Amino acid sequence: MSSGPILLDYEEISYAKEIKTFAKKIPPYFKRYLSNLLPIIYWIHRYNLTWLVSDVIAGVTVGIVAVPQGMGYAKIANLSPQYGLYSSFVGLCLYCFFGTSKDISIGPTAVMSLLVGQTVVRVTASGEYTGPQVAVILALFGGFITLFIGLVRLGILVDFIPHPAIAGFMTGSSITISVGQWPKLFGISTVNTHDSAYLIFGNFFKHLPDTKLDAAFGLIGLLWLYSVRWGTGRLTKKYPKYEKWFFFMNIMRNGVLVIFGTLIAFLINIGRNTSPISILKTVPSGFTAMGVPTIDVNLLSQVSSTLPSVVIILILEHVAIAKSFGRINNYKIDADQEIIAIGAANIIGSFFGAYPNTGSFSRTAITARSGARTPMSGVFSALVVLLCLYALTPAFYYIPDAILSAIIIHAVADLVSGPKFLHELYRISPFELFTFVAAVLITFFTSVEYGIYVSVCLSIAFMLLRIARPRYAVLGRIPVHPNNQSSPASTIIDSQEGTEASDTVKSKQGICGENLENQYIYVRQDHQTLSHLVESPPPGVVIFRFDESLTYPNSGFISDKIMYYIQDNFASGSPPPKTKGERAWNDRRPLAKPVDVEEGEKQNTLAQQELRAIVLDCSAVNHLDSTGVQTLLDLKIAINRYSGHEVEWHFASLASPSIRNALIASGFGSQMGRGPRTGELLPVVPAHRDGPQGDINSNGKRPDNSNNHSKYPTDKKEQFKEVSNKETDLSIREVQNDSSDAMSVSRCSRMSYVVNIDGEGQIEYYPRLDRGLPIDKYPFFHWDLEDAVRAATYTRKRESST
Repeated sequence: MSSGPILLDYEEISYAKEIKTFAKKIPPYFKRYLSNLLPIIYWIHRYNLTWLVSDVIAGVTVGIVAVPQGMGYAKIANLSPQYGLYSSFVGLCLYCFFGTSKDISIGPTAVMSLLVGQTVVRVTASGEYTGPQVAVILALFGGFITLFIGLVRLGILVDFIPHPAIAGFMTGSSITISVGQWPKLFGISTVNTHDSAYLIFGNFFKHLPDTKLDAAFGLIGLLWLYSVRWGTGRLTKKYPKYEKWFFFMNIMRNGVLVIFGTLIAFLINIGRNTSPISILKTVPSGFTAMGVPTIDVNLLSQVSSTLPSVVIILILEHVAIAKSFGRINNYKIDADQEIIAIGAANIIGSFFGAYPNTGSFSRTAITARSGARTPMSGVFSALVVLLCLYALTPAFYYIPDAILSAIIIHAVADLVSGPKFLHELYRISPFELFTFVAAVLITFFTSVEYGIYVSVCLSIAFMLLRIARPRYAVLGRIPVHPNNQSSPASTIIDSQEGTEASDTVKSKQGICGENLENQYIYVRQDHQTLSHLVESPPPGVVIFRFDESLTYPNSGFISDKIMYYIQDNFASGSPPPKTKGERAWNDRRPLAKPVDVEEGEKQNTLAQQELRAIVLDCSAVNHLDSTGVQTLLDLKIAINRYSGHEVEWHFASLASPSIRNALIASGFGSQMGRGPRTGELLPVVPAHRDGPQGDINSNGKRPDNSNNHSKYPTDKKEQFKEVSNKETDLSIREVQNDSSDAMSVSRCSRMSYVVNIDGEGQIEYYPRLDRGLPIDKYPFFHWDLEDAVRAATYTRKRESST
């Protein structure tokens, strides 16, 4: 270890310098910002034949799945089937230019289709507007808002919505969609599928006797879908070398079901004027809805309440899926650029008649497992959809609605969070489980729009509650393995050049009250498993830790908890009142009997110890604002008044220079008061001339240096002079341990440095430099909790030279 100390200090923050540095970074940042808007330029020049083959296979595979899903989701959105194909084509085609994920497949999704469908029913009830008009206006303005959020890099907003909230409304939406498809699955036409899910659920069982031939198509279709998935999964485990073949067999189950269901429906309808089952019927060929969207202000006002939900689903679903598959396949996505891609796809899609589309979980999983190498695979999926739009639409006429319902139910069932998820969520966070359940119930009994708003609001409310009411702890300590090493020499940092070494050693001996060779760990006094090992802090010292930044929402709460604990566990500096006239209006102590005043004071002193120092563990404090600083100052004043003398404050493990600078600015670095009249650093209401004029630290009296632990300047000019000059004037001298003083060597040998508190040698403490930790230039700031507690414990007051 070096002979000299490591003196810790930080360069003062220069905002002018930071502004200049930021200005220099603007041109390269702007260049990088523009180039990142089209990520395709970073990889298209490396495109090769191997990538092409993999992308074609993955793209065709996804396209086969996207066609029946798109038509089915369009029916959920209360639109004609072709609008699902329009949405699938535009999203798949455009994403490769703007996206940063190789796996994402954009198109209509279950939750978004349900939201659009509920909005279409509500707006078109008056008969003034059509469903496609509502869907296009949602896509256009939802895209505008999403694009703006991405361009200004506000994607951080989605981080305020936790995963349980997302899982809640997705689970509720999936259950709602499944229940809504039951009447179509059984061919029951007397149930209004536009009602809320609980009404559909009840009416379905009420009209179950009206089941038609459609049930055969629907139930057999469901049985086929789940049987193929289960069978291919079992075969993959048994014959792993054929995994790829089994995977493609599994993926083709939707297409095979549609083909054979359509063929059987066509054969049934030969020679019939009316179909015995519900079929899809005519699907127009090509892009019949292409055109410039018409912006109707009245229509926009009617859908404005739904736009926030549309934007939330667009961003949350897409970004969550992109991040998930980025982690699985070991690549990084740019969340803001993904938001831009979604916004651009919806804006351009509105010109094709598409309704809002975003990333699809099921199709993205298929893309990843199919071996896609680049985002170009989406283009080949779009070509498959385009082929169906122009060449295969006549074959869509006989697709049974029950088959589409089976495909939809099978697809959305994977979005439901099961019992295992609920059990694990309960073990981790019951509050988030409540948010999840609330989102599911609200979505099921009302609409997905309300489910989204409730889950988001509950999540933000719980987050604000955690910030405003953080966890805190009063710490004790547990002795651990003793350190038997001894230090051959001691070094003293002292501002008084003439102090002799022998005097210092004597002072060490006089203040050492416990075994200094012990080391400690610090835990809650009421620790669940270690409480029987916890020792109280040294006499007159209290240690607090709070697990949150000290800011305006929680500063008052933390201040109250500290003050209440001190009032309950430490003696007051003032004796109990003798008469009713002497008692303050807020003093709850009983009146002391005149004959027992002295005895009562003795009992009070014996029962409760005198508070000398407060140690704050700031390891979890990442931010300290002006309200937090002012609260600490107010608390300091209140504690000083309660104790009747100056109480020291020590800060351990300061997380950042900004927190340290805030504490220095408020006087905690030297423990000097701020503002002798009010003690306010940033007063909300300036001190009035007719208000109190005395020093707040002396209860209207001049402070007495013989009783206080620090001295306070009488005017602000003198105060700043002491802070800037005296508290940092430290000198270093080495002192050999005096072997003749066995007690001082054995008990105080670890205390190798003396640091003066007030700049004039009035107070000093002895940190253990054998631990190899730096010493802060401001002696009330400490590297760790052990050093802070030692400083609070072994601080002593010298006789004033004056």
